[in-house]
Amino acid sequence: MVINEDDVPALARGCAVLGTGGGGDVRTGVLAAKGAIRAYGPVPLVRLDTLPGDALILPLSGIGAPTVGHEMIHSEEEPKRIAEEVERLFGRPPSAIMSAEIGGENGVSPVAWAARLGLPLLDADGMGRAFPEVQMVSMYVAGLPADVVVMSDVAGNVVTIRPVDGLWSERLARAVCVASGSHALMADYILTAERAHGAVIEGTVTRALSIGRATEGAADPLRALTAELGAARLITGKLTDVERRTTGGFVRGSATIEGTGADRGRTLRLELQNENLVALEGGRVRAVVPDLITVVDTETAGAVQTEALRYGQRVTVLAWACDPLWRTAKGLETAGPSAFGYTHEYVPVEELETAGASAFGHDSVPVEELEGRG
Repeated sequence: MVINEDDVPALARGCAVLGTGGGGDVRTGVLAAKGAIRAYGPVPLVRLDTLPGDALILPLSGIGAPTVGHEMIHSEEEPKRIAEEVERLFGRPPSAIMSAEIGGENGVSPVAWAARLGLPLLDADGMGRAFPEVQMVSMYVAGLPADVVVMSDVAGNVVTIRPVDGLWSERLARAVCVASGSHALMADYILTAERAHGAVIEGTVTRALSIGRATEGAADPLRALTAELGAARLITGKLTDVERRTTGGFVRGSATIEGTGADRGRTLRLELQNENLVALEGGRVRAVVPDLITVVDTETAGAVQTEALRYGQRVTVLAWACDPLWRTAKGLETAGPSAFGYTHEYVPVEELETAGASAFGHDSVPVEELEGRG
């Protein structure tokens, strides 16, 4: 299978949905991917089991505040500089590109990076969605050492970090990112195909394509998307308040949606850190990380990123189950509620959906048990 120019819009729609509000603006990735395919040709999409065991996989992603990425666009030289540094460090060039996170621009731009480097794209990623911190990847959950992080920015700087563990990779990479203007390109958890088995989430590029194609020509795009995801509809309404700030290389804040139509009289609040972390209604939790929470345009079912949330938008909030890896003890420790400063136990979204019969059909976790970092 190859990814050609006609596939890019569907991939982008799917990646935007999987981005849960973060991962960067897919519009930038679409332009880059289409341009690179026109210049260098379609990108082969390969499964992990087709690569030799010693094949070097290069996970790439942007790091930083998504709002900054609107103005500070990745240069064509950043992936080349990282690939050259990786070849220097490992003594051989990478054999395939992998998206570190399939969500948002970080799921689309790897098509451009692979095309420019003349490499295939691996049908896998490290999250199955988007997360804001460097250690929040499946490779960390699987126990692989961080070893080397290579970063490059639009100014031409290349920084190689040898962190002692995944948590230090976040601290050090974030500091470099902030020094680069809160936006940079990063390769972390560089690994062989042999070590990738069981440590990456496979099939996520084809999953994003399926999600993006689900709404093509649909009479009711929202219904088609909800069915494709197996998602719960938390609320349909109007955005009435958005609080957002960029600090420490993240976008943080909250958004409030007041229900309309059948949901009139209800209010849902989202807590944000690049991605949508928690959905709260009537003093109770409706959904929480690591499950996916995405805001979509009610009419088109197109995903709305956190930095694009605006007063008056008519939106629907969807939530659905994360990859099983994130529901393991190590997965929840890495990217569950406690990883973001919340003190309650994680409850799967499908259990919240079927637990009880309150005014909105749920008997969820009381909001009083939540304490955000602020």
